Amino acid sequence: MTRTTPGAALASFLCPEGFAAPRVAALAREVRVVPEVGRAAVGSLAAVRGRRATPYAGCAPPRVATPVVLVPGFCAGDASLAWMARELRARGHRTHRSGIHANIGCTREGVDALERRVEAVAERRGSPVQLVGHSLGGMLSRGLAGRRPDLVAGLVTLGSPVQAPGAHHALLTLGVRTLTRLSSLGVPGLLAGDCVRGRCARRAFEEQTAPLAPGVVWTAVTSRRDGVVDWRACTHPSAVTVEVTTSHCGMAVDPRVLAVVLEALRAGAAYAAPVAVGRAG
Repeated sequence: MTRTTPGAALASFLCPEGFAAPRVAALAREVRVVPEVGRAAVGSLAAVRGRRATPYAGCAPPRVATPVVLVPGFCAGDASLAWMARELRARGHRTHRSGIHANIGCTREGVDALERRVEAVAERRGSPVQLVGHSLGGMLSRGLAGRRPDLVAGLVTLGSPVQAPGAHHALLTLGVRTLTRLSSLGVPGLLAGDCVRGRCARRAFEEQTAPLAPGVVWTAVTSRRDGVVDWRACTHPSAVTVEVTTSHCGMAVDPRVLAVVLEALRAGAAYAAPVAVGRAG
């Protein structure tokens, strides 16, 4: 039986002992996203100027065969990762959107939809994919990697509290309460109470923490300056942990994080090989 406290927005197992929600004032750290966006803009402008100054012959980087699917965070859509997708494409990666317009629904249904999307990309490209997920998008990606190792060659999670999904800022808890309340009133497509307190929440958490298949490369990016989730929950014993000095939101746009993602994708591409992809039984 799932244990909750009276009036709790989330089941207690989603925030195990040893983890805690960031303090209310921690959200102020997220103002760092402004200079982080600035660095991204400056870096992109410099890259464009560099490409213009380079002769056409040999200008394009070699194409990386392994496709990449980017998965946005809570309440966000694919547009939130547009900068990272553009930068990855400029370096030879084939990027694909997740198809998520607003990540506000049931986590398990989100993994189901992501599975269908990734399966279609893998069949089209003839190769398992690499997943790059920001925050909640990383948890969806981790769940899929455990469920369908035949589809996933590599995994990069950016500020994703896989070990303690409930260890997040009180403002996010308020958002969860609002969504589940609207769901109880009949609004479709939103988080329901069972998604965060009941059997659905338990199954999603177990899927996200199940062992990965041997050879699947998982890089977990975390920051002690994260003002949204407990940075410790974004690490995992089975992942290669890389610490950066960005805000939570800034992970999607900071050039330093992009460098980590590129290195992780190189490692994952070395593992990937053409496969015949079939539906799970």
